[in-house]
Amino acid sequence: MAGKDRNKHRQRGRGGAEAVVGQVDGGRAELEPDRERPGAWTLLIDGAPQSHVDLGDPAHLDFAYQRRIGHLIDLAAPDRRPLNVLHLGGGAFTLARYTAASRPRSTQQIVEIDAALVAFVREHLPMDPQARVRIRAVDARAGLAKVPDGWADLVIADVFSGAQTPAHLTSTEFLDDVRRALAPTGWYIANLADGPPLTHLRGQIATAASRFAELALAADPVVWRGKRFGNAVLVAADRELPVSEFTRRVASDPHPGRVEHGRALADFAGGAAPVADASAAASPKPPPSVFR
Repeated sequence: MAGKDRNKHRQRGRGGAEAVVGQVDGGRAELEPDRERPGAWTLLIDGAPQSHVDLGDPAHLDFAYQRRIGHLIDLAAPDRRPLNVLHLGGGAFTLARYTAASRPRSTQQIVEIDAALVAFVREHLPMDPQARVRIRAVDARAGLAKVPDGWADLVIADVFSGAQTPAHLTSTEFLDDVRRALAPTGWYIANLADGPPLTHLRGQIATAASRFAELALAADPVVWRGKRFGNAVLVAADRELPVSEFTRRVASDPHPGRVEHGRALADFAGGAAPVADASAAASPKPPPSVFR
């Protein structure tokens, strides 16, 4: 790969381990060793944490929002049943690794626009060679358009550019193509980020409600109250969702959250209008304090 040796160096990390630093399309990438879990690493882009990976235990999910998505992967079908999963946004491939470990023989596609990031992660955090994962370095919406109709049991959107979700991945037109790619019983799962006054989050709930019959949203209580910038995990489907079990798991998490659905979620959206391509905007930038 051109420029690989020039664009990468090692520096001493916490606990004496070596961090790995490289330049990728999205900025400065750093893999920081986890001082509490040997063999585990945090991926940061321009100082913003993106993913955490434990190479020895891919079923370990360190970030709260990823654990919430992991609960949904667990609940989407009976234990260990293989799934077809499309990941929009790759990061360090954490959720694809989790799916491969918890549901062997699953077939997965990762769509990640940053080809240099894909190469960086593949080199330093190699995937299990037995995992059936295809990685495509293209724009998320362009990659979604290539997925056959009805192929995916899960479409998981976790796409950030400069810590913001791009505008073209927030619209009803985008969700129309998600629906096309999903099996009739499939689920759409999205990692959303917003802060006070939660305008973006309310708009994304309204957008998903315009295209799917059932929704649920998990977030920290302080995010629900509009007190702090943070992540929220949305799941949408055209079949009944296991809301009670999802709620139980999120509430008993090491970092407890709250799940809303139905009328309470519609009330929270507060009459927000669905977002179309013509009016779509990127998610708001997080304040610098989020990453301190």
